[in-house]
Amino acid sequence: MYFAALLARTEDGWEASDTELDDVEALADLADLAREAAIDEDTVLVFIEQEDAWFGIVRVDGEDDPRIFVSDASAASRSSYGAMLTDELLGRDADEVDELDALDLDGTEDGEDEETEDEEAADETNPVPAGPLGDTKLLSDLGVSEKELLALSDDALGEIADALGCSEVLEAVR
Repeated sequence: MYFAALLARTEDGWEASDTELDDVEALADLADLAREAAIDEDTVLVFIEQEDAWFGIVRVDGEDDPRIFVSDASAASRSSYGAMLTDELLGRDADEVDELDALDLDGTEDGEDEETEDEEAADETNPVPAGPLGDTKLLSDLGVSEKELLALSDDALGEIADALGCSEVLEAVR
């Protein structure tokens, strides 16, 4: 079970809205969703949490590339939305994975063992680390330091919202 919310920065503070991730297949989709929620191209934070196993934050500032932080990359990589974030952080090409998944292979094609070995070698050269991954400074200018981000407890998103001064707004969409 996922919880996902958008926090859009405004002149008057933060506005929160819960969001469905059903149509999100790539980081670009998530960034577009965040940009749609932005007011005057200001900062939008996307919070994603999976049942206290991991949380992720995607920060979108106007047309800049999204910045990502994942609390536990190993746990996140075992879920669809977490894998999307960790693959992006590790530089894995999601399009190649999608193309392979779309092929209808029945096990009789030549070279199948070779393809599997190539995939395993790619995973070994770029393994998913246990623990935090990504931009630990993405909230520094908003009042959550790198050290504080890495030391968050079980209610990390609540603690971040509290530091941003919008805990009531986030709780309203939870």
